[in-house]
Amino acid sequence: MNRKDFIRRTSTLLASTLVVPALASTSKDRFVSSPTIKLKKGISYYMIKDDLSVLDKFKLVKDLGFHGIEINSPAVLNTKELLGARDATGIEILGTVNKDHWSQPLSSPDEQIRKGIIDSVAKSLEETKRLGGGTVLVVPAVVNASVSYESAYMRALESIRQLIPYAEKYQVKIALENVWNNFILSPVEAKRFIDEINHPLVGWYFDVGNVLRYGWPEHWIEALDHRIFNVHIKEFSRKVMNEQGLGKGFGVPLTEGDIDWKVVMEALKKVNYSGEWLVLELGNGDRAQLQDFSTRLDKIISFNK
Repeated sequence: MNRKDFIRRTSTLLASTLVVPALASTSKDRFVSSPTIKLKKGISYYMIKDDLSVLDKFKLVKDLGFHGIEINSPAVLNTKELLGARDATGIEILGTVNKDHWSQPLSSPDEQIRKGIIDSVAKSLEETKRLGGGTVLVVPAVVNASVSYESAYMRALESIRQLIPYAEKYQVKIALENVWNNFILSPVEAKRFIDEINHPLVGWYFDVGNVLRYGWPEHWIEALDHRIFNVHIKEFSRKVMNEQGLGKGFGVPLTEGDIDWKVVMEALKKVNYSGEWLVLELGNGDRAQLQDFSTRLDKIISFNK
């Protein structure tokens, strides 16, 4: 075999080993063979529009087919009432959402404000432990004209690290959520942020609808992988956003927007999502509206096959 024939044949063989696997792993079928995962239906307490007692709200949630409920914290609702409603209905208090992280950002340049929110999240961790919940949702930072991206990033890291001893004490997870706060705008950055903290009790509360403005949920899920503690479910339409304004994109009915829920579910299966909870975070409604939400969530869960 002469030199030219050798190079030609070697190049052909190399090309075949590179091209064929790439063709076999298209975006269409890369999630096909994933196993079924365990999922539970959750709902935000504040979606319940009807004027009911805490116990009756828990009963309503159970009647509608949910397994758990999420509340704001700290000290928003009476702990004794919540525990009584939980024990009477079997509805879990799956976790809490800290109520102060917008007004007192962990990334604030004011040290006193940062101390205040660290104290608030610490109280949420303690309260969540008493309620039997597993996570506290926290917005990690807010970037604006007076707070630069880099300074927010560094302060957020420092503040969250200060919260780790509380998370360890109460064995409750800190779940950071992606919101429209001009911060953590890509899945790779979200992964890096969690990895820089590098603690098993600090992870991500992935909101499916929030990322449609600047990405695709399945890309976030693939990057975040085991770092996802919980999942918030909401819908979004880019078309409505472009025509009517940013926030209007959330106004479309669940399963009728731009989210490919089958692909989202396949992505969760691919990373073997172990948080179990799919938690509705939509507008409030009466019993009939909440029943519709529950039915639509069932449709999403049906892709878990």
